[in-house]
Amino acid sequence: MSNFNREHVTHVVHWTDSLFSFRTSRDQSFRFESGQFTMLGLEIDGKPLMRAYSLASAHYEDELEFFSIKVPDGPLTSRLQHLKEGDTVLVGRKPTGTLVHHNLLPGKRLYLLGTGTGLAPFLSVIKDPEVYERFEHVILVHGCRQVAELAYGELINKRLPEDEIVGDFVKRQLIYYPTVTREPFVNRGRITDLISSGRLFQDINMPAFDRENDRVEICGSPEMVKDLRACLNAQGFSEGAGNRPGHFVVEKAFADA
Repeated sequence: MSNFNREHVTHVVHWTDSLFSFRTSRDQSFRFESGQFTMLGLEIDGKPLMRAYSLASAHYEDELEFFSIKVPDGPLTSRLQHLKEGDTVLVGRKPTGTLVHHNLLPGKRLYLLGTGTGLAPFLSVIKDPEVYERFEHVILVHGCRQVAELAYGELINKRLPEDEIVGDFVKRQLIYYPTVTREPFVNRGRITDLISSGRLFQDINMPAFDRENDRVEICGSPEMVKDLRACLNAQGFSEGAGNRPGHFVVEKAFADA
């Protein structure tokens, strides 16, 4: 257990029957970069049961936040979904991940493309002042099946613009584009279809993807990741990782649990 910090749950929100989020205490020694993930889980019968979770909190916040699906028969999430304030969770001490800005080449626009709980790392990114200092515009696109699954909309639309740390950046530079696929909504369709048809760029009044100016971070369903990677590769975008910055990055660490 020496690789984990024991943290206590401070707040739990159930967004839908299949989505929830929770905050925990944060050990003062724990440091991470916006967009990274860590291992998180529970002690079961004296052993750690862990999976990778993106950090949805800002790197400077006093608490850690996580956004999760509920899998009825999942070894971990079947237990996590019943968390209550005061419960103990295990948090890995070594965050990592590819969705960090130094894995990207310099550019003008940063696209954050996520489906479902793939939104989580981007919640951290859009609260980071350094990201706004590096890019002229930050475009957050969140795709879900139903409107109720567009968690954190109030935070993005109302609270962040008034935030004392990033509020001014958000008002000037952040574009939030939520979209759903299975019911009526102002934005309708899969992220990949909105990109290929040009609808996304038309709606946000931006030019189509340009390798010289656009940088992309992707996190979500395997199908979306596969399709977007193929789309970007076809346009000559290079994938960045580690010590090789590129035009786009993909988080590949997640699977239902």
